[in-house]
Amino acid sequence: MSGEKKNIKPKLNEGEYVFCSVEDIEKLNIKNLVGSFRENEGYTIILSKKEAASLELTYSFVAAWITLTINSSLESVGLTASFSKALTEEGISCNVIAGYFHDHIFVKFEDRVKAMRILNKLKY
Repeated sequence: MSGEKKNIKPKLNEGEYVFCSVEDIEKLNIKNLVGSFRENEGYTIILSKKEAASLELTYSFVAAWITLTINSSLESVGLTASFSKALTEEGISCNVIAGYFHDHIFVKFEDRVKAMRILNKLKY
């Protein structure tokens, strides 16, 4: 990356989010999903805690969803390492989803304020 480094511009999305595993994604309204990934064991889905409860889905991790609003490329090198290292140094685990335009980070809901403080200081 060339030029002056910029703030990664984190945005905390409202609400609580959960990861669930389902065998059949066809039974779900895809518009209610934040994300999904097909694995051998079934589909991992990310959705609001409220939606998961209404569908009676099991989950164990309640997360805050942070979007890095800086435009990132799927080919960029070092961005994920940069923020995951900074969060790790403060004892915060993160689950990362790379979207076409932005990276999305899911942290334990209780860590959301601390994570935002850390991410707001980072430059990339």
